[in-house]
Amino acid sequence: MKKFSTAALILALASAHGLAATNDEAANGSRCAFLPNAPDQHVVVRGDTLWDISGKFLKHAWCWPQVWGMNKEDIRNPHWIYPGQIVYFDRKTGRLSLNKPGAGDTNTGGGIPTLRLEPQVRTEGLGKLAVPSIPSGVIEPFLSQPLVVEEKGLSETPRIMATQEGRVILGKNDTAYVRGDLKGGTSFQVFRPGTPLKDPVTNAVIAYEAAYLGTVKLERPAKTPDEAHGFRVVSVKQEMGVGDRLLPVPPTPILNYVPHPPERALDARIVSIYGGVSQAGQNQIVSINRGQKDGVDLGTVLELYRLGRVVTDKTDNSSWSIGSLGKKQVKLPDTQYGTLFVFRVFENISYGLVMQVADSVQIGDIAKSPDPDAAD
Repeated sequence: MKKFSTAALILALASAHGLAATNDEAANGSRCAFLPNAPDQHVVVRGDTLWDISGKFLKHAWCWPQVWGMNKEDIRNPHWIYPGQIVYFDRKTGRLSLNKPGAGDTNTGGGIPTLRLEPQVRTEGLGKLAVPSIPSGVIEPFLSQPLVVEEKGLSETPRIMATQEGRVILGKNDTAYVRGDLKGGTSFQVFRPGTPLKDPVTNAVIAYEAAYLGTVKLERPAKTPDEAHGFRVVSVKQEMGVGDRLLPVPPTPILNYVPHPPERALDARIVSIYGGVSQAGQNQIVSINRGQKDGVDLGTVLELYRLGRVVTDKTDNSSWSIGSLGKKQVKLPDTQYGTLFVFRVFENISYGLVMQVADSVQIGDIAKSPDPDAAD
């Protein structure tokens, strides 16, 4: 699989028209305000991410599309930023830019400045050096794996019906015998039907998570309808054996997106933590009970909250409670403790990378739209 950085999530250059964070916003303590000690510039180096670069200037890194003056079209068609370039903070306009303050745009037609490339250099080659938006290695394995399937999404797919020399577990370069319609495919991913994912609020099943086991490649197609196909195991992530299902290897995704709040207010809950563990920390994968039908798209940023407990107010001595069976019940405020970056979206469910967190993520926690005007 290609490195995710070859299709890096990339930074747009400053636009004349967009959602810029102004000096007034900074003065008002907006969530998209600059840090009091923000530097005048930052030299981009290998290993930087756009999230990290923005965090050097902004109180909340997810706000960077606004202070780069990005509009929706810019987000759909972002440009590259590379090691060696300098990101400048124009304190007068309250923007970040690749242009030194006062130098003006590099193009004359307005909008996003054009990054000029040397004629002998291939853009694809430069793309390999482009700075990714978030740590790419963490989510790379999840970009081309289905993760979520419909209830009967694997029931009609090719299946492993026997193994080399009757082995219980298949390893790399072992032979697997497969029955089913390959539909002309030769490279497949192997999955095992997973457990149902339930909405923490309604308890209804909203999806099924398939366990990714590895990859296999066709070496000897069946010659007759009652003969099995012969496959070689190319890679193994988890134990693979009889009964496991095959799905064609999808093309390597080319994703161009940047962090942004959802277009409409969104209130979701954490459904599961990938890997079957009970808690998640920074750079771990979680799923939420909202998807495409709810307006979630690639790059959606949500804030993580711990649901406030309901406690008894033992200090309440009001007349109505005297002699009552119990004191007044009071809900404590929800506590914001982290940020979630959505990188994979399905109809009813989405997967996100846990970014900065001050506490562990738990199933049932809240993930909702950031409030740009809320005080820190």
